[in-house]
Amino acid sequence: MSSSVAPSSPPVPRHGGNLGEAILRYRRPREDWLDLSTGVNPNGYPVPMPPASVWRDLPDAFDDLRDVAAKYYGVPAHTVVPCAGSQAVIRALPTLLRPGRVAVASLTYSEYAPAFANAGHTLVPWLGPEAGLPDVDYLVWVNPDNPTTRCVSRETLTQWQGSLAKRGGILIVDEAFADVSPRESMTPHVGEDSLVVLRSVGKFFGLAGIRAGFALCPQGLATRLAERLGAWTVSGPAQFAVRTALRDTTWQAATRERLLQDGERLLSLLHLHGWPAAGTPLFAWTPHTHAPQWHERLAAQGIWTRRFDAHPVTLTDGESRALPSLRLGLPPTESTWQRLQSALAGLRSE
Repeated sequence: MSSSVAPSSPPVPRHGGNLGEAILRYRRPREDWLDLSTGVNPNGYPVPMPPASVWRDLPDAFDDLRDVAAKYYGVPAHTVVPCAGSQAVIRALPTLLRPGRVAVASLTYSEYAPAFANAGHTLVPWLGPEAGLPDVDYLVWVNPDNPTTRCVSRETLTQWQGSLAKRGGILIVDEAFADVSPRESMTPHVGEDSLVVLRSVGKFFGLAGIRAGFALCPQGLATRLAERLGAWTVSGPAQFAVRTALRDTTWQAATRERLLQDGERLLSLLHLHGWPAAGTPLFAWTPHTHAPQWHERLAAQGIWTRRFDAHPVTLTDGESRALPSLRLGLPPTESTWQRLQSALAGLRSE
């Protein structure tokens, strides 16, 4: 299953995690909701209490955060730019690139298209990976994609990068969801002039609230991006949490195994109840005519999902249709798994 033609004008960004909207709309208190609207690990890293100095002192630009991140991602330290989540880079990066033609898939993370358009770039409609590399200066791809779950191989991404490099372009790969299964990561190519990779500690580590991540860039662009973002982009407490989490290889290994199992469980559960879903270890996506109704019926039971408007998708039988869709994240506990299963069974019986 895959999305297709990109819109001619950038969409208004919408995101999951907007539980406040559901609380007001359905008049159900926060504690009664099962929030599955994001792809964030619901059992994230258990950050210990930091020392008092973390709260008191200004973050030091010369601390070892870049080195810790460089070791975790396997890249040179001079390519690492710490940032207040990927969002800060998505807004800043287009302003540092010469205006050009940029391809962004229609149904993907919604911040890229408006960020490039607002910076004076021209958005080019793109059918997605199935159509190959379009005639552009910049191509943005989220790998695995959010929400469609599609994952492009490193071999294909490398071919795209090489073609873009010949025309002086750049491949921008958002790997926010790549930590669970990093085999297709482009980090081995980080430092090359035609590649920018964005990484997040919000999804796999379940630390979305601290707003921290990294841009991995060629050295010159890394310097300019750091200057554009300014001083103290990542707070002291956030730096403490990130350093601790990136160093904890034991937790990382156990969490990868658990998330792989949970992702398969969610996909199997949806298939069991007749949902045509595709999945990643952190979320599942289902395009269907009844997706808006399913969203409403689950919300009426206190289960909040992420709904997407109709977009062209290619189904497994090769047919292309414009369908709305839903994204569901992982329940955090066994009791909430059972709650979701009961709700899905109720929808199917109706």
